[in-house]
Amino acid sequence: MTETTSPQSQGSHAAAAALPPQYAPAEVEGKLYEHWVGAGYFEADAKSEKPAHTIVIPPPNVTSVLHIGHALDVTLQDSITRRKRMQGFEALWLPGTDHAGIATQNAVEKQLAKEGLSRHDLGREAFVKRTWEWKEEKGSAILNQIRKLGASVDWTRERFTFDAGLSRSVLTIFKRLYDDGLIYRAERIINWCPRCLTALSDAEVEHHDDDGELVSIRYGEGDDAIVVATTRAETMLGDTAVAVHPDDERYQHLIGTTVELPFTGRRIPIVADAHVDPSFGTGAVKVTPAHDPNDFEIGQRHGLENLVVMDERGVITVHGPFLGLDRFEARPAVVAALREEGRIVAEKRPYVHAVGHCSRCDTVVEPRLSMQWWVKVAPLAADAAAAVREGRVRIHPKELEPRYFQWVDNLRDWCISRQLWWGHRIPVWYGPNGEIVCVGPDEDAPGTEAEGWRQDSDVLDTWFSSGLWPFSTLGWPDETEDLRKFYPTSVLVTGYDILFFWVVRMMMFGLYAMKDRGPEGSIPFHTVSLHGLVRDQFGRKLSKSLGNGIDPLEWVEKYGADATRFTLARGANPGVDLATGEEWCQASRNFCNKVWNATRFALMNGATVAGLPAKEHLSTADRWILSRLTAVTAEVDALMEDYQHAKACDALYHFAWDEVFDWYVELAKSPLAAGGRAAESTRAVLGHVLDATLRLLHPYIPFVTEELWKTLTGGETIVTAAWPQADGALRDPAAEADILALQEAVTEVRRFRSDQGLNVGQRVPGRLSLQGSLQAHEVELRSLARLTEPAEGFAATATLQTALATVELDLSGTIDVAAERARLTKDQAAAAKEIAAANAKLGNEAFLAKAPEPVVEKIRTRLATAEADLSRIRQQLAALPQA
Repeated sequence: MTETTSPQSQGSHAAAAALPPQYAPAEVEGKLYEHWVGAGYFEADAKSEKPAHTIVIPPPNVTSVLHIGHALDVTLQDSITRRKRMQGFEALWLPGTDHAGIATQNAVEKQLAKEGLSRHDLGREAFVKRTWEWKEEKGSAILNQIRKLGASVDWTRERFTFDAGLSRSVLTIFKRLYDDGLIYRAERIINWCPRCLTALSDAEVEHHDDDGELVSIRYGEGDDAIVVATTRAETMLGDTAVAVHPDDERYQHLIGTTVELPFTGRRIPIVADAHVDPSFGTGAVKVTPAHDPNDFEIGQRHGLENLVVMDERGVITVHGPFLGLDRFEARPAVVAALREEGRIVAEKRPYVHAVGHCSRCDTVVEPRLSMQWWVKVAPLAADAAAAVREGRVRIHPKELEPRYFQWVDNLRDWCISRQLWWGHRIPVWYGPNGEIVCVGPDEDAPGTEAEGWRQDSDVLDTWFSSGLWPFSTLGWPDETEDLRKFYPTSVLVTGYDILFFWVVRMMMFGLYAMKDRGPEGSIPFHTVSLHGLVRDQFGRKLSKSLGNGIDPLEWVEKYGADATRFTLARGANPGVDLATGEEWCQASRNFCNKVWNATRFALMNGATVAGLPAKEHLSTADRWILSRLTAVTAEVDALMEDYQHAKACDALYHFAWDEVFDWYVELAKSPLAAGGRAAESTRAVLGHVLDATLRLLHPYIPFVTEELWKTLTGGETIVTAAWPQADGALRDPAAEADILALQEAVTEVRRFRSDQGLNVGQRVPGRLSLQGSLQAHEVELRSLARLTEPAEGFAATATLQTALATVELDLSGTIDVAAERARLTKDQAAAAKEIAAANAKLGNEAFLAKAPEPVVEKIRTRLATAEADLSRIRQQLAALPQA
C-alpha cells in the first residue's frame, strides 16, 4: 500500500485510520439505523413543495415473523424509496400491519386452550379485549424485524388495519357500497373451514395433492340405470340430480327422466348441462348443489333443490344409518353400504387429486351453502380493468398483464363475511319487525337489544380492509394533507402471487372510493411492480418438508443486512422467481468488504472530494474511469427507473469491483507513488468516483455506504445526499478504447501466466511490440502484467497476440518444464475421463428417463466444464518450451 503525507491527504489519511481494518456489520448497522430514525431522515412532509413519491408497505400480518419473501419486498421498496429521496422527491414509505382475522384469532384461541378455556368461555367482548392485549404484546414483532434490514419507512405514520382511523374508513366504504346496491346478503356456496367455523376467501385456501379414492356408483336399475364417479361419496346423500352433457349420445334416452337415489327413496331428475365433461369418468356426474360450487351453478340453471346434509362441523345431519358421522367417517361407511347393495361399479385407490385446505389450520375445506354478505364486483372490476387497458395503471413487467386481465375480467361476486369475533364487525342491524339497517361511522345504532335490535355477528374478510390500504392509511374519508399530497401512490411492489387477492381489490376500492378525483386521481397507484418468489439454489420452492427454508435474520446476523439485501436485489428480475442460497449471501458479504477495503485504501492515499481537476491534468486512466462512471450512472438510473433491480445491481457490482477496484485503483498506484500534480489529480478523481459509486450503491447497501461516505466526504448523511447525475461532458470514447486495449493485453498475459501455474507476484521477462495508443502505456502494462525488461540472452518461449500488442515471454528458468508437462498430462487424462463418464450417462436413455432434470442438468454442466478444461490443457501443453 502506498501512503502519502501531503497536506491535502493528511485529513483523509486520518479519517481512514478511524475506520477499522475490517468491516463489522453488527457494530455499524444497529446504531446507524437508530440515528437515521432519530434524525427524522425518513419522515415525509405533506407541506413540502417537492414532488411526492409514495409507497405503502404491503401490510404483513401481526402474527407474522420476517421470512425471505418479506425481506425481498422490503429490500426492493427501500431501494426505490432511498433513490427517490436522494433525487429530491418528498418520499413517503408508509409502514403498518394487518389485523389478520383468522390467523390472529387462532393464535389467541391456542393461548386460551393452554389455560383450559375457549373464546366462548370469555364471551365476545372479553375475547376481543384479550386479542387486543395479545396484539399490543406480540403484534409488532415483524416491524421490529424489518428495522434490521434498514427499512427507511416513516415510523411516525405507522398504521394498523384495525386502528380507529382505518376502522372508520372500513365502515364508510361499506355504507357507500351498501347504499349503492353493491353489497348484498345471499345464500351461496362458500369455502368453509369446519375447524375455524368460518367462511374463507380463496386466498385463505391452499390446494395440494392428496391421496383419495374415485368410486363409480350405479344409480337406478336396468335400462334406466346410470353410473356416476365421485371422490366424495358421502355427499350423495344431498344429490338432487344427475347431469350429462346435452350432446352425449350415450344418455339421450335418459335426459328428462328420473332415477332413484340409493338409501333415500328419493327420485332425482337427469338433466342436460353443458358444464359436464363427457370424457371424465362415465360422462355422468352427481349434482349436490348445497355442497359443490359447480353443482350449485347447475342447480341454479335447472331449479334444483339445495339439500344441506352436513352441519358446520362436517357432521352428517340426514336421518338414517349415517346420521352423526363425521364426513371422513361417513365416506367409507357410505361406500361400504353401496358395495353391500352391489352398486359400486369401480374403485380407484389411491386417487391423487387437488384438495383445498385451510391455510391457517390445514383442515380440508368444505364447500358449503351459507347465508353470507357479498360484494357485487362486476362494475368495480370493469373499472379496474379499464384503468390498466387505458394506461392509467401500468403492470410491470407487461408480460403479466394477461394474468391480471384473466382475473379481473372473470371475477365472481366476493364473499366478504367471516364467522369470527376478531375483525371489523359488519355494520348492519336487524330489527324486531324484519328491518335491516346499515349504519355508517358517524351514525347511531337504530335501537337497543332490549327493543329487539341486534347487530350482525359476522366480521369482514381481512382483504376488505387491506383493499383500502393505499388511501385509508392517508386519512380517508377525510380530506387530509397526507391524502392530498401522497395519493395516488407511486408504485406498489409485491409478489405476483397476490396479484388477484390484493392488487385487484385495491384497484376496485380505490377507483370507487376516490372517483370524485377523476380518472387520473382515483387510481390507487401508478405502477404495479411485480416480483417473483424466492426459491432455493436449485429452483425449488422453499418448504419445511424439503428443509430448504431461508431465515433472512440468520443471514443478517452472519453476513450483515447489506449482504442480505444485495443478494436478494441482485436476483430480482421483474416477475420472475429468483433462486438463491447462502453462498450467494457470502459473495455479497465479500463485495461489501471489497467496497470497505477499497475506500479505506483510497482514504489512506489521500482521496479527496474537493472537485475534479481541469481535463488537461487528467491521465488517460482518469478520463477512462470518469467516462465509465458517466455511462454506468446513466445505465443504473434507467434500470432502477424501470424496476430492473437485478440488472442494476449487476452493473454496479461489475463497475465497482472490476473497473474501480481492480483496474483503476491498480492504475492509480503509480501516480500516487510518484507524487506531485499527477498524484493530486488521481486523489481527486479517486475521491469523486468513490463518492458517486457509494451514492449509486446506497439504495441497495445503505449501511456500509453511509459509514464510508461520511468518512470520505465529511457530509452529514448519504441518506439525503444528491443522487448522481450522468455528466455527458465526461464521456471519453478515446480513453475507453485506450484502456480497453491495455486491459486486453494485460488480461491475455495474466491468463497465460495462470495457465502456466506462475505465482501472481512472479515477474517474467517480456518483450513488447505495441501499436497505436497502447504505445503510451508500456509502463502500466509491465506493472500490471508483472513483466520485466528483456535482459541479455532473452529467448522467447511463448508469444501472445492482441489487437494492439505482441508480447513475447521467456519462461526458461521460470518453470520446471518436465514437471509442468507431467502435471498437465495428468490433468488431461482426468478431464478426458470426466468427459467419457458424462457422455456415458447422457447417452443412456433409461437414465435420462428416470433422472430428475436438475441431476441431468448438473451432468451437462460437468461435461461442458470438462470439455473446456481439456481444450485449455491442450493449449497449455502446446505452449510449453520443447525439451
